[in-house]
Amino acid sequence: MKLLVKNIGILAGIDHHGSLRLQGTEMASLNQLKNAWLYVEDGLFVSMGSMDHCLAITDDMEVVDAQGGALLPSWCDPHTHIVYAGSREQEFVDKIQGLSYAEIAKRGGGILNSADLLHTLSEEELYQQAMHRVEEMMRKGTGCLEIKSGYGLNTEDELKMLRVIQHIKESTPIKVVSTFLGAHAVGRAYTGRQTEYVDMLIEEMIPAVGKEHLADYIDVFCDEGFFTPQETERILEAGAKYGMRPKIHADELASSGGVEVGVKWNAVSVDHLESMTEEEIEILRGTETMPTVLPGTSFFLNMPYGKARKMIDAGLGVAVASDYNPGSTPSGDMKFVVSLACIKMRLLPAEALNAATINAAYAMGQSAQYGSIREGKVANFFITEPIPSIDYIPYSYTTPIIKRVFLRGIEQ
Repeated sequence: MKLLVKNIGILAGIDHHGSLRLQGTEMASLNQLKNAWLYVEDGLFVSMGSMDHCLAITDDMEVVDAQGGALLPSWCDPHTHIVYAGSREQEFVDKIQGLSYAEIAKRGGGILNSADLLHTLSEEELYQQAMHRVEEMMRKGTGCLEIKSGYGLNTEDELKMLRVIQHIKESTPIKVVSTFLGAHAVGRAYTGRQTEYVDMLIEEMIPAVGKEHLADYIDVFCDEGFFTPQETERILEAGAKYGMRPKIHADELASSGGVEVGVKWNAVSVDHLESMTEEEIEILRGTETMPTVLPGTSFFLNMPYGKARKMIDAGLGVAVASDYNPGSTPSGDMKFVVSLACIKMRLLPAEALNAATINAAYAMGQSAQYGSIREGKVANFFITEPIPSIDYIPYSYTTPIIKRVFLRGIEQ
């Protein structure tokens, strides 16, 4: 299949150097070409150029007129929990009335509430609910995403979640990576027996997940009131035996030691970081681990925002993600995430856009194929309405400017 997109007002996110991630001052650079064309063949980017020298059109090409709109690589969302049952709007009301995330969790809400709901649904029912969210995200420009388990909290239900994620992988053009998060909380059956739950997770859950090859990554909620750094290390060691590289929930509720554990175990990312210290910024310097901030969570929970500006100024790369889940971030709108990164974290538009594309792809091990426009990469992109500049994307924070979405070179 051959596709030529012509009359592109602004072609942005071009990668001339084969970068897998951007760090520090590199993040403020977003390569652009105005009045451009883009050529795709067999689902991959092939070439691009100025309309002054447009590629010759042949009979076997599909031709798309961008009509002056901007064209960008699809959003990459490296932290979601979109396989879940029902909704938790009562907890939304509880938060308005002053209850904290921790207080809701202590009285049986939060993650355990979602686990109870998920237990009652079949794989097919879960799949149908999750696909509704996937299709919503796709329409809003996301083309690569990570999905975690973690609302099962027993072996049977965790496997059910991971099989649903596998089904999504096989049935959608979006690139999906899967993460096992059995250590999201302690299951109700193990209340007051956290050590026994960790033992069960290591001895039963992880081998079952590994046997079926259902997870690309392993995650632990390493935070105050959840899992300790020592427990996290035990879990990561067990996951490593089955080839699962870590992605760690760290420093959401407190400076938890999760960053240190993540770096020690060469985690592809450490995520949340709302309570991150400046010492932990230094720990990340020179490592392969991508700090990933979730501004939608801070927005929805009225929590502090991660120190993305300080991390970039310290020379680190930063990724952003939606954290789409029923309790703390019921939204997968990456355009809004990019706007929040600018408004609340003080990122420049180019920095925020790079954080949501190339660096976000890196945070799930996919930046060799996704996250930028470069010859040989997968042709996931979207076309906007005509806009005056790329800065307009985060500026127009609720305007639905995405007009057409292409995944693997095919319009969705």
